[in-house]
Amino acid sequence: MTPTGKQPNALAQPLTLPSAGRVAAYLGLLVLGAMTGAAGGLVQGGLFPGGLLLALAAAAGLFVGGGWATGTRAGALAPAAGWLIAVVLLTASRPEGDFLFGAGVGSYLFLLGGMGIAVICATLAPGRQPGGPGARLGQ
Repeated sequence: MTPTGKQPNALAQPLTLPSAGRVAAYLGLLVLGAMTGAAGGLVQGGLFPGGLLLALAAAAGLFVGGGWATGTRAGALAPAAGWLIAVVLLTASRPEGDFLFGAGVGSYLFLLGGMGIAVICATLAPGRQPGGPGARLGQ
């Protein structure tokens, strides 16, 4: 309670560093995102229509699950960052001319679809919300 007798706004509280367990969870989600991106890159090219849908569904499930498990938007962003890092590294060609992603519709749908899903899941993940009764925040 404040000196005026009102409940303090939870959004006005100072930010604190996350605990060690939360940092470990975010790092684990980052690694899971990288593994999902690498596996999705292999599956989407091998089994075109079904593999693409499977890879995007796996990415969406991981992004939503990370946000739900941690209860924060960072829980959805951590696996999305890992997915993006893995996919971008896999799209780079080597000096020998080898590459994992071919120039086709499936590869572009996987890249753009995965990024779109990551944005949607991070936007819809739960953020910092004040506790208390279901009243308007301005009152």
